[in-house]
Formats: sequence, C-alpha cells, structure tokens
Amino acid sequence: MNIAEQVLEGSRLALSRVLTYIENDQPEGREALKALFPHTGKAHIVGVTGAPGTGKSSLVNRLAYYYRHPPEGEPKRVAVVAVDPSSPFTGGAILGDRIRMRDLAGDPGVFIRSMASRGALGGLARTTAGLVQALDAAGFDIVFIETVGAGQAEVDVARLAHTTLVVEAPGLGDDVQAIKAGILEIADILVVNKADRPGADATVRALTEMLKMAHPTQETIMHHGQRMVIEVGARREDAPLWVPPVVRTVAVENEGIDDLAQAIARHRAHLQETGEWQIRDRVRLQSELENLLRDTLMQRWRATVSADVYRATLEQVFSRRLAPSDAVAQLLDGAPAA
Repeated sequence: MNIAEQVLEGSRLALSRVLTYIENDQPEGREALKALFPHTGKAHIVGVTGAPGTGKSSLVNRLAYYYRHPPEGEPKRVAVVAVDPSSPFTGGAILGDRIRMRDLAGDPGVFIRSMASRGALGGLARTTAGLVQALDAAGFDIVFIETVGAGQAEVDVARLAHTTLVVEAPGLGDDVQAIKAGILEIADILVVNKADRPGADATVRALTEMLKMAHPTQETIMHHGQRMVIEVGARREDAPLWVPPVVRTVAVENEGIDDLAQAIARHRAHLQETGEWQIRDRVRLQSELENLLRDTLMQRWRATVSADVYRATLEQVFSRRLAPSDAVAQLLDGAPAA
C-alpha cells in the first residue's frame, strides 16, 4: 500500500508525511497529490483572515471545538492549516497557533498543521493549496485556513476558500481600515471579535454602513474582485445576492460562536443553492493551475539562461542602461547582454 492509499485509509502518520513532502515541494508530495486529487472536492474550505491581534487563532480554536461537539447532529472532522510567520533565523514556523489550540489536543477528529509562510505574500505559503487538497482527500469535513495576519496583503485566502471570514476587533485603529485593505471585497462573513471591548458597537455600525455602500442592488459577475466567465446554468438567474453578515464574538469566552457557525452554515447553503459552490471551486482550481504554471515556466526558463547572462542583464538594469521591459524581452529571446 503506497502512502496515498494509507492517507485514504485514515493513517494520520501517512498524512503528516505527505503534508511535509508537499510543503517541501518534494517529488513524493507531487506523486501523492496526483493520486489524492480525484478524492478531493468534498470539504468546506473556510478561510480566516484579518489583521494581527484580532484573535483569529482563538476563534478557529473555538469553532473547531464547536464542530467537534455540536449541540445537535453528528460531529464533523476538522482540519486547520495555520500559516505562521517564518522565523528569520531558521525559516520554520513559530507555531504560536498550536499553543492557542490546546483545547483540541488529543482529539482524533482534529488535525492541526502549522506551516511557515517562508516569505510568501498574501498571507499564504505557496504550497498551502496542496496541503488543503491532501486534507480534503483525507476525509475532513471542514478545513480552516488561518493566515499570517499581514493585514492589507491578505487576499489570497479568498481564492482558496469557499467561505472567507474577515476578523476585526475594536480599538485596533481606523474604522475605515477595512475599506483600504479591500476587506469588504473578500469577506463572506465579517466577525467583530473581542466584542466585549469598548468601541465594539461603533465598529459594528461602521462595518454595517460600509457593507451597504459596498453591495449595490445590481448584480455583477465577480468573485472576490476577479471577473469570471460563468457558463450558462452555472448560477441561477434569480439567485439572491449574499450580503455578508456582521457577527459579534468573544472567542476566549466562547460567546457568539454558535451564531458564527450558523452564519457559516447559511453561507454554505447559499453557495450550494445558487451554484456558487461550483463556481468558487473552478476559480480556486484555475488559480492553482496558473500559479503552478507560472512557477514551472519560470524554472524551465531559468534552466535555459546561464547565470552569467542573467547577472549581466541585471547589471544593465541596475545602471539604468536597460529598461526592465527590454531586459525581459532580451532574456526571453536568449540574447546575451551587450
């Protein structure tokens, strides 16, 4: 039995190894993903993003616990991919999220994976999509992706998730920061965490007013700011628009978690009823394909150009003798620097 088959059989050890292979971009990881890919597409992928200090880790901890101990219905299997900042010394993850998720320790229905951002922009590491696919194939019902918390750069999570939670907190700065960060453009649900703090009511009011301005009544064929070509029948013409709700929580006190879980369930139902679920899957897979294609083409191109030629071209750009656009054309043509 190969390692992919062991993952499908429920081996946590095999899953851990596969995730390490994927994160390190090893051949074993790529082979495992090929075998696991046909078994993906079932998990509800929930992105959790927001500025540092808003309590994202505590919120994910309480949500995961809620899904493992629901007030009614069967417990769900939950996976968490926590993208931590990279250590400037070792390049590894700081693992701060694991410290905050001790409530989930020992639960066989929960799998937590911290991974280093390794300098990736947008709040996600480059291999996050592969990890999510492996966890999806392994049979987890819900996969949370918690981002680094880089603030205005964190929009990549929206391309991976079916449902994006944007976490705000009172007292962290300008109320219009959400507009400047493009937060309303990616949010499916807005969470005002630490809602027991002074200023929570003002934050909720500000976000609610922003939503009214950001969601006009006319429909546009957009998804998280990306224009899409939607096949006829992919989305019902009479489907209602989703206006992101604003949910108050106090994660450390377990307050508002039930309301937030219900909002997530309503959003999932909305996606499935309107055909948006399939649309977001297509956008996610297209984004992953294009990222892989970009990386592969870059690697192939670098293999055709000698280091000396590349450095000579860079020197021309540095000395302002060659414009970057002309340098690209020259390097793609394979012409040596003059």
